[in-house]
Amino acid sequence: MQTGSYQGLKITNQQKVIVTDALVVEAPLQININSTAYTVVMRTPDNDKELVRGLLYAEDIYKNGSDFIFEVLQEASQIPSIINVRIRKEDLGKGYLNKRTLLSVSSCGICGKQELKDLDIAGEKLLSNASFSSEIVRAMFSKMHLFQKTFKASGGSHAAAIFNKNHELLTLKEDLGRHNAVDKTVGALLLQDALKKAQYLLVSGRVSYEIVTKAFIAKIPVIIAVSACSSLAVDFAKEFGICLIGFTREQKMTVYSNPDFLKNIADV
Repeated sequence: MQTGSYQGLKITNQQKVIVTDALVVEAPLQININSTAYTVVMRTPDNDKELVRGLLYAEDIYKNGSDFIFEVLQEASQIPSIINVRIRKEDLGKGYLNKRTLLSVSSCGICGKQELKDLDIAGEKLLSNASFSSEIVRAMFSKMHLFQKTFKASGGSHAAAIFNKNHELLTLKEDLGRHNAVDKTVGALLLQDALKKAQYLLVSGRVSYEIVTKAFIAKIPVIIAVSACSSLAVDFAKEFGICLIGFTREQKMTVYSNPDFLKNIADV
C-alpha cells in the first residue's frame, strides 16, 4: 500500500469544497540485524526487502552476492513495522561497526550518521565510456514518468529509475524519501544480480551528497535529476568521476560535472 485516501477542505477563491485526495503513505520500519535493532527508517511501504538490501549495501554492511534471510517480525495495519535480517557475522561489513542512531527520516541522509568522519567515502574514481545526448535524456525521463504510478495517484512520492548503457529501463521504484527510492532500485538490481548493468540513475527530485555517494558505491557513472543539486553533491560528483545533471525539465538541463559525457553539448 503506497497511497491512502484522505478528506480535506479545498479552498479556491473563497469557495470551499470537501475533496478526497490520495496521499503517499509514510510509515516507520525498524530494521534489526541478527535480532539486534539497527535503525528505523521512515519509508513508503512496499519493496521493503529491496530497500533494506540497497541500504545495507550503501552503508557497507552487507555486500555479499548471495541473498540474506529477511523476516517480518511485526506488522501494523498489515504493513511491516519490524523486520529482521539474518546475516552471518563473517559477512558483516565494517559499516556495521559504525552504527546509526535508531532514527533515520525519509528525507535526510545525514541524520543517521554519528560523526562527520562518517561522511567520508573511499574508492577509485569511476572510469566510464558513457556517451549520450540531450534527446536520450528526455526519452529516459519520459519512460520514467510512465511508471510513476504512486506519484500520479498522490503527487507526493519520489521516484528513482536505473537504465542500462542502451538506455533501457532496468528498474523503477517510488517512495516518500528520495534516498529510499534510490536504495530500492539498487537493492532490486542486487537481488537480480544485475547491478553491473546500471549506467544511468534518474531521480525525480533534488540531489544531495548522499545520492551521489550511493551512485558511486553502486558504480553508476551518470546521475540525472529533475531538480537542483547541492554544492556538496557537485563536489563529490567531480571527485568521483560522475556526470551530474540537474534541472532537467522540458528543453533544459544543467550539467555540473563531466560534461564530456554528452555527445552534443551544444544541443543541451
